[in-house]
Amino acid sequence: MDNGVVCVTGGTGFVASWLIMRLLRHGYAVNTTVRTDHTSMFHEAHLGNYCLLGGQKKDVSYLTNLPGAPERLRIFYADLDNPESFNDSIQGCVGVFHVAHTIDFEVKEDVETITDRSINATISILQACAVSKTVKRVVYTSSAATVMFSGKDLGVLDETSWTDVDVVRSLRTVRESYYISKTLTERAALEFAETHGLDLITLLPPFIHGPFITPHFPGSVRTSMSMIIADDENPFEFSSNTSFVHMDDVATAHIFLFEYPNARGRYICSGADITLEDFPKFLRERYPEYKISLTRFQKKLKDSKTVRLSSKKLLETGFKFRYGLEHMYDDAIKCCKQKGLL
Repeated sequence: MDNGVVCVTGGTGFVASWLIMRLLRHGYAVNTTVRTDHTSMFHEAHLGNYCLLGGQKKDVSYLTNLPGAPERLRIFYADLDNPESFNDSIQGCVGVFHVAHTIDFEVKEDVETITDRSINATISILQACAVSKTVKRVVYTSSAATVMFSGKDLGVLDETSWTDVDVVRSLRTVRESYYISKTLTERAALEFAETHGLDLITLLPPFIHGPFITPHFPGSVRTSMSMIIADDENPFEFSSNTSFVHMDDVATAHIFLFEYPNARGRYICSGADITLEDFPKFLRERYPEYKISLTRFQKKLKDSKTVRLSSKKLLETGFKFRYGLEHMYDDAIKCCKQKGLL
């Protein structure tokens, strides 16, 4: 089965690595990008199970050892600070999955710097897609955070809702730069696509939970697990109703929407939700072997609204979620145990 070549940006990340695995299983050849500190090195480089990053070898065997990878996975150097570095990885592709994004919860850079980098890189990638003679569709991995903070009591949120960046600033959350940069980048991407006639789909997942193939502990999983492992360095900022989606459902949704002929615009991808009041009970009853830290449930986003995310638009395409909240935590715990993280 040969479905052509696609590009996945940010290949060493939590979502991108799992997406690469799924794409290879679906019969695609995959070009993926990895970040390097050597900004002049934009050529393809694949050294067995290692890539040269910042002058040093970095183990990417969790990608190169995937089934089908030796024959159909190519690794390219690219960096969001140098948008043109993505051009080579896009050439000859039938589709692009733009997953790479700067995440800075330690507030090492200001919001404007992170946002400008994200927008500039995304627009450059879209420009390369628009002028190519091969790219048929782009799928951009956005976030449910781009709809959740409108400041209005809407009850159920759908794709017509947009986050107000002033509301985000008022929350004083450590995730401010992520929420704002994601919102403004998605807006800019959709505007560019409409202006240039580019087929662009955006996917909006909430907390992504479940298993992972990366050697590092993904922030989304680590935060979701913080109530079990009592990780005070990664506080879980709850809203009154918190939404989740399984990693495999997210990857499958990316591919489904890429292949679905009538896909248009934004798609919320939320597989389950739970209220702040029900969360401790759920964890204690399902995982009695762990001491659930009640202090984890006292960290609530300031002035958070009781809202729910609607995946109606995605479900109407025929897409089906395979995993509930129980599966997400079961799979995450199993994966953490296998990797010695729990």
